Amino acid sequence: MKEFLRLYLDAYRGLSTPAWMLALVMLINRSGAMVIPFLGIYMINHLSFSLEDTGMVLSCFGVGAVAGSFAGGWLTDKVGHFKVQLFSLIFTVPMFFLLPELNTVVKLAVGVFILSVISETFRPANSVSIAYYSKPDNIIRSFSLNRMAMNLGFSIGPALGGFLAAISYTFLFYGNAIAAFCSAVLFFIYFRNRKGNEKTKEKAVLPESPEAVVAGKSPYKDVLFMLFSLLCSIFTICFLQLLSTLPLYYREVYQMTEANIGVILAFSGIVVFLLEMLLVHIAEKRFTSRDIMVMGTLLCGFSFLILNLAHGIWVLYMAMFVLCLAEILAMPFMATVTLQRSTIQTRGAYMGVNALCTSAAHVFSPFLGTRVAANYGFNVLWWGTAAVLLLTSIGFFFVMKRMKLNTIN
Repeated sequence: MKEFLRLYLDAYRGLSTPAWMLALVMLINRSGAMVIPFLGIYMINHLSFSLEDTGMVLSCFGVGAVAGSFAGGWLTDKVGHFKVQLFSLIFTVPMFFLLPELNTVVKLAVGVFILSVISETFRPANSVSIAYYSKPDNIIRSFSLNRMAMNLGFSIGPALGGFLAAISYTFLFYGNAIAAFCSAVLFFIYFRNRKGNEKTKEKAVLPESPEAVVAGKSPYKDVLFMLFSLLCSIFTICFLQLLSTLPLYYREVYQMTEANIGVILAFSGIVVFLLEMLLVHIAEKRFTSRDIMVMGTLLCGFSFLILNLAHGIWVLYMAMFVLCLAEILAMPFMATVTLQRSTIQTRGAYMGVNALCTSAAHVFSPFLGTRVAANYGFNVLWWGTAAVLLLTSIGFFFVMKRMKLNTIN
């Protein structure tokens, strides 16, 4: 027990104070993340949209996220990560107050698109900021700390949101606005004059392999990296069923209430919060990035397969637990490999592509998922998702083998 406790505490040691503050900003912001997990249910139950219209509106969020990620990467290289993050947090506030007033498919689609453009500029800037403020040997764990805070917030937000939705869906939007405003204030107060050490970061994140990076090279000309990014996007399309079709599956197949759906989503956040730092700390010492990405992808496929193998509430929690393990293994190392392929001059652009993968997944995940579920049923969706992830794991194995990344120590 003492050895386990020591190992657990070691996972948190050595992280810089700014890394902890970035995590705190993320925690506050994500604790108000009540809208997106319930947006599909809100449209079907409250606005009486069809399943296809619901998928279309959710896809508009993804289209906005693609535009926001591209703009965020470009702006980060031009004006800096501080300004991009601050203005993203500030300008999301009025959008959350506006959304409850939009009650048609077209109006809500436009509103969700604009919100997504603004909010997703935050992602590449935040990734650059984590690298900028982290100690050289702790970049991977700093990313994991940030994701841990995000998932703790994700456990708080949907749990609270599920109960607020039972009273009024309007409260979800207002709660998101308040959380964004509070995180913007904290971010401005702490980081407005904060400096990092660029030279140290550059030395830390670049791989030793001469094939890995050409200084100043555009990510769009880095063929292996773009193939890696494509695989990351496919993985994320499958994983993001968590925010689109899975809540609908819980509602339609298991007849779960919003409160109960909030609890199971909160469970996922708690699992990631408790285990991510420990598992990443162990994994980065014992496995290569390629091994970890392959394992994470296979586990993700298995989590969806479980839904077809048995029936019961316990199955939902088991599948969610496996999905959390997949997220813990795969997500932090997507960002790490991206950093290892970039230079200081191109880091914003590379992290923009990394964010673009997730943003593109926000387009295709609900669009494809809702249509497959509507036309063929949820069982076919889960079988298909598992098959796609199996092929994706094979792709990661061969592409990352060519990338010749070093073992991460």
